[in-house]
Amino acid sequence: MRRLFTVLLTAATLLTAAMASPPAHAVQQAPEFAGISNWINSKPLTMQSLRGKVVLIDFWTYSCINCLRTLPHVTRWYDTYKDKGLVVIGVHSPEFPFEQQTANVKDAVARFGIHYPVAQDNDLATWDAWENRFWPAEYLVDQRGNVIGHHYGEGNYAEMENAIRVLLGLPRLEKAVEMDKDAPNFSAIGSQEMYFGSDRSEFNASPEGSKNGIRDFTAPARLDMNRFALVGRWGVDRQNVNLMNANGEIRLHFKAAKVHMVASAMEPTTLEILVDGKPQPPVTVQKSMLYTLYDSNDYKEHVLTIRIPKANFHAFTFTFG
Repeated sequence: MRRLFTVLLTAATLLTAAMASPPAHAVQQAPEFAGISNWINSKPLTMQSLRGKVVLIDFWTYSCINCLRTLPHVTRWYDTYKDKGLVVIGVHSPEFPFEQQTANVKDAVARFGIHYPVAQDNDLATWDAWENRFWPAEYLVDQRGNVIGHHYGEGNYAEMENAIRVLLGLPRLEKAVEMDKDAPNFSAIGSQEMYFGSDRSEFNASPEGSKNGIRDFTAPARLDMNRFALVGRWGVDRQNVNLMNANGEIRLHFKAAKVHMVASAMEPTTLEILVDGKPQPPVTVQKSMLYTLYDSNDYKEHVLTIRIPKANFHAFTFTFG
């Protein structure tokens, strides 16, 4: 199985157009789009047809919290510089099967106010052509079709904007617009992404294990830090778990200010959320997407309990902010 990685912390390399002597590997011909199943907001495009333009390629997927925190910056750059020679193309490279569905991607494009072209890279052919390994990832291409800069993960928005401006022949911004007031304190987050499916299930603390199949799950008497447990009758698949009967639970011991979950349900299902035993605003799940379960400003350890009243609830991942 292809193993793909998301970026939680701001681990990045940015090679800007302003560098006097960029490393040799920074200058390479931009690969063509490959295996695109559908274009949204545009007719099909090619890198060859975009010669003479500055092009920003943004690899993303709509259930990735790191991608979603990057989108306001990418959409602002498009709105600011689209009439000055910048073309932005979002390459939607899915991690989960539901992210391959055009209706779901169109819904996300509308929900996040994306007006630039989005290419559905369902088979990851363009991902492979660019030798990409991260969500999100931005690649900056000059007017001659050379890739002159890239950035993996969140952050470094001012540097990328100034690299765009240099290629467009605009003066650098001494005080670039960062729009990062709501950015997480990455150094304070003590939990990493956790998957529910059997392919990547090392955080599951239920003693019944994480192999594929349907069985009754219980939680340990003491839930260790950065572990979750299932309670009730669940079916385990490679990428998710599915509640088979009504009235299941998920318990999580984490350290972060925010908890997000990629989840779905056959019908609207309202989750009861408790943090350290205290009720939180309920969250209703149905569409296959990312939901915020806990939203605070502290980065302390907590125990979260999710009570699920209906069967056919699917959980894919926890992510944190």
